[in-house]
Amino acid sequence: MASRTALQQLSRRATALATLAPSRTAGFSTMTKVLHQHNTNSNSSNNSNKDTSSNQAETHFGFQNVPENMKEALVKQVFANVASKYDIMNDVMSGGVHRLWKDHFMRTLAPTPGTKLLDVAGGTGDIAMRFLDYCKETHGDNTASVTVFDINPNMLEVGKERFTKTPYHNTQQVSFMEGNAENLEHIPDNSMDAYTIAFGIRNCTHVDRVLKEAYRVLKPGGRFMCLEFSKVENPVISKVYDVFSFDVIPTMGQIVANDRDSYQYLVESIRKFPPQKEFAKMIKDAGFTVMGQGYEDLTFGVAAIHSGFKL
Repeated sequence: MASRTALQQLSRRATALATLAPSRTAGFSTMTKVLHQHNTNSNSSNNSNKDTSSNQAETHFGFQNVPENMKEALVKQVFANVASKYDIMNDVMSGGVHRLWKDHFMRTLAPTPGTKLLDVAGGTGDIAMRFLDYCKETHGDNTASVTVFDINPNMLEVGKERFTKTPYHNTQQVSFMEGNAENLEHIPDNSMDAYTIAFGIRNCTHVDRVLKEAYRVLKPGGRFMCLEFSKVENPVISKVYDVFSFDVIPTMGQIVANDRDSYQYLVESIRKFPPQKEFAKMIKDAGFTVMGQGYEDLTFGVAAIHSGFKL
């Protein structure tokens, strides 16, 4: 568990960034406020109980450790910052390869006519659009439906705007819902045929809770599928990937989205996510049945598709 000194260092870093470049880091004022509030509360609590901060559960926010109850607000702010440029930055960062990954992801899901999909962390509608297009183009189906679920209203607004330009707008085939993937309280048990989450689960505080909720809402026979950045095992490719991730991507974030720090976090969050075999075990531990090793590496393991069935 990190000491309170580490939290104070993170707070000072956020404050310094906002002071030195307010136009670039305006969104991170929330990070500063949250961290300052935590430090204030910790100091106040310490006056009566010096052991309080040491007993508080912590988790990672990129390479920093923060109290669990802070991470949701910090991640929310990151995606509020990047929402309007999110898809553009994905193209820039991956050279368009993320589109190929997502197309393969949907072909692997291979939804059938009438499939009910819950797409979690899907705010911009990228996966949802592919899902409905696949059903229409492959099966001539207009009965499939998707609920786009995201914790961030800014991301959902991007998705809603995208769908206004499609034939799915104002139909029962697509709906949007704001909420936390760890508690799908408005989604009934055994109600979904498929559950997808693409490049989102690593940002959740309790991944095990996300997986348990996914299992709960799926019908018997339903399929869980996750597309996520993963671990590159080849040492040569891994070294090149690290240079690109830590030197190039944050700089691209600054140039394209005027936001280096959000993309620095996103890169760090990838490195903190469990490697493929460990995550596959977590999926099994949540109750899912996996086929084979439970995942498929994409582009040398830069990303991976994980899959499990509720049987």
